[in-house]
Order: sequence, then structure tokens, then C-alpha cells
Amino acid sequence: MKITVASGKGGTGKTTIATNLALSIDGARLIDCDVEGPNSHLFFPGPMEKLKDVSIPAPDFDLEKCTYCGKCSDFCQYNAISVIGEKLLFFEELCHGCGGCKIICPFDAISERGHHIGIIENNNDRSLFHGRLDIGEPFGVPIIRELKGLAKNEGVTIFDSPPGTACPAVEAMRDSDFCILVTEPTPFGLYDLKLTVDVVRGIGVPFGVVVNRDGIGDDRVERYCIEEEIPLLAKIPNDMEIAKAYSRGVPIVEALPSYRDLFRAMYDRIRGMI
Repeated sequence: MKITVASGKGGTGKTTIATNLALSIDGARLIDCDVEGPNSHLFFPGPMEKLKDVSIPAPDFDLEKCTYCGKCSDFCQYNAISVIGEKLLFFEELCHGCGGCKIICPFDAISERGHHIGIIENNNDRSLFHGRLDIGEPFGVPIIRELKGLAKNEGVTIFDSPPGTACPAVEAMRDSDFCILVTEPTPFGLYDLKLTVDVVRGIGVPFGVVVNRDGIGDDRVERYCIEEEIPLLAKIPNDMEIAKAYSRGVPIVEALPSYRDLFRAMYDRIRGMI
């Protein structure tokens, strides 16, 4: 089973839910797909070690063969290549590494080289994996794809998605068996939840909602879930003891063992639904 924990914005408690859910399921592995700022490892003992480098193909241009026909420029949907007269400009930071320019070139003037964009790390017992995007690199989706390839077709894998509804979050949610959408009971929380609901419905993955910091706002999120027939999986109270544990890097289920039953019940309900 592959479960992705997502949210419409950062700071709602997505990583809190993902880490504690993984720690409540025997043998589960957690894969942190928030490659711009992975932080799930703060709640796991031991250091993270490099597992592999991640690169994408980038074009090399042989200007001896190039006729400046402009077909590569016309093909590139990301405007990474520009041909002006007999001058070719390549903007590497815009390149998505699709390889289409090499295929489309009629004069075999384009070859490919590896462009390093980040690394994948894991802890000692391989219960946790995460990716780190190199500073200055704009596209983390290739690293997320590599991370998703580490999920085995056995046991339970929890994916901690990047926040928001852009391409990295969609890539993390895609092909999951179930998505947990984490929100807060506030107007901002409801607004971002609605955006995420539209996305997850669009990719056709079943989902439910967890309300974090319950008690700080109102009941509009709960009323929305009832109106839209969205399962409300759990409510995590706005508990000072949880906040204290979080500030020390201690998971809820270790600081307050009674919550383990809540997360286990959430998992059992998800398993029953799918």
C-alpha cells in the first residue's frame, strides 16, 4: 500500500502526520518527497547517508554540425533553446531534460550529458529515504520520481509530499493508493484544502482529510467535508504537549503513546476503504 500525505500549503502538520503514521505501522517505510526542504529525518534516530546521485540529461551542441535551422528551439516548450540568426543560446536552468531536442535535430548536432540536480539519502535501517535538490536547481520532479521508484510492492510506504498543488506535489500524489490531505480548521486552511481536493480528484486517487491543531478555528472544514462527502479520518488537537515534543524532535507516538492508537485506527480505516 502506498499512502501519500499532502497539504495545500506548508506548515499544516503534513510531516507530523506522515512520520507518526509511518512509526505506527510495523515495517512501514517513509519517503520524504519534499526535496527542497526534507525534514522527516529530524524525527528518526541516526544519520542520513548518501544512497545515490540524481542527474537529468542536458544537451550538448556541436556547432560544427549545427545549421541553425531552429527545429530544436521550436520544439522546446520551456524556451531553454533560442536560435537567432546563426547564434544558438541555451538556458540550462530552463531545461527539463526531456531529450526531445536531441531526437528532433536532423543533423545529429546534439548529444547529451548528465546534469547533476540532487541526491537521495537513507538512514541505517532503510526505514526512511529522502531527496535533496541542489541549491539553485529549479525542478525537483526527477528526484521525486527516483524516490518513488524506491517503494517496494510489499508492505506499506508513506510518502511525505511537497506542500502545495504544483508539479512536485502532483508527482508525489500520482499513482498512490490513497492520499491523506492535512489541513487546519481556519479560513486559510479551508481555502488551500479545496485547491488540493480539486487536484487529487483530477488525478483520480481516493483521499480523506486530517484536521491538525483542532480547536484553533471553527467547524467550516468539517462542514465542507460533510457537504463534499469526504471522509474525515482524524482530528489532532491543538495540544501543548504535542508542540513541546515536536520542538524536541520527538514523534507524538513516542512522547504520548496513546496517540499510536489514533494513527493505527486511521491506517486501518484507510485499508478498509481501499
